[in-house]
Amino acid sequence: MSFRVVIPARYASTRLPGKPLIDLAGKPMIRRVVEQARQSAATSVVVATDDERVLAAVRAFGGDVQMTSARHASGSDRVMEVARARRWAEDEIVVNVQGDEPLVPPAAIDQVAAALASAGHGCGVATLCEPLRTGSELRDANVVKVAMAADGRALYFSRAPLPWSRQGFEGGVPQALPGDLWRRHIGIYAYRVAALREFVAWPPGRLEQAEALEQLRLLENGRGVLVRDAVAPVPGGVDTPADAERVRALLRASPA
Repeated sequence: MSFRVVIPARYASTRLPGKPLIDLAGKPMIRRVVEQARQSAATSVVVATDDERVLAAVRAFGGDVQMTSARHASGSDRVMEVARARRWAEDEIVVNVQGDEPLVPPAAIDQVAAALASAGHGCGVATLCEPLRTGSELRDANVVKVAMAADGRALYFSRAPLPWSRQGFEGGVPQALPGDLWRRHIGIYAYRVAALREFVAWPPGRLEQAEALEQLRLLENGRGVLVRDAVAPVPGGVDTPADAERVRALLRASPA
């Protein structure tokens, strides 16, 4: 199995301006993400950005980086621009690693690529999840939930508590979730280039717009998404100053 990693890194961020370049224990965040991805089995790791400052920062530490359009609506569009520009084959596997995931485990990157490779050419997209343990996470609209079929295909993604336990939640969602039914979606994707090309060509669907979850575009268009439980815990990404402080504390506690 061979695969490539593309890391979309948009400079503008409403909650955290200049997010790719914020300092995390002595290194810009984008460097932290690249270093994690380089520990995977990927044949190449490319940063896709829309800003000259990110371009310069990645080149400064010897990373592979490509300028992409500032008009892209999502990281998926940015990844597709890289695949198109570099003329990657339609059946090649590319893993989209978010540029704000400085602690992403290399094993999870390898896992999502391997899951797609083992699924054969009838499946074009794979992603990961992990168990939800607390009611507060289940209620949190920023924690995306996924419900899966018996074969691991995604049935639905939602910001709402999903699935709803009719008997277990009669008095409200408990703090400790019973059983092993609930899953948090982890926003790392493996695509075959052909599937990614198809995906970015579709207009956003009604469910996608309602939930603000682009992966619903795949389900709305009848495409399967394979979901696997992550082999390693995947810490949350960096969206706010508080997230950045949390990551700094973790890096100080276990310096590389």
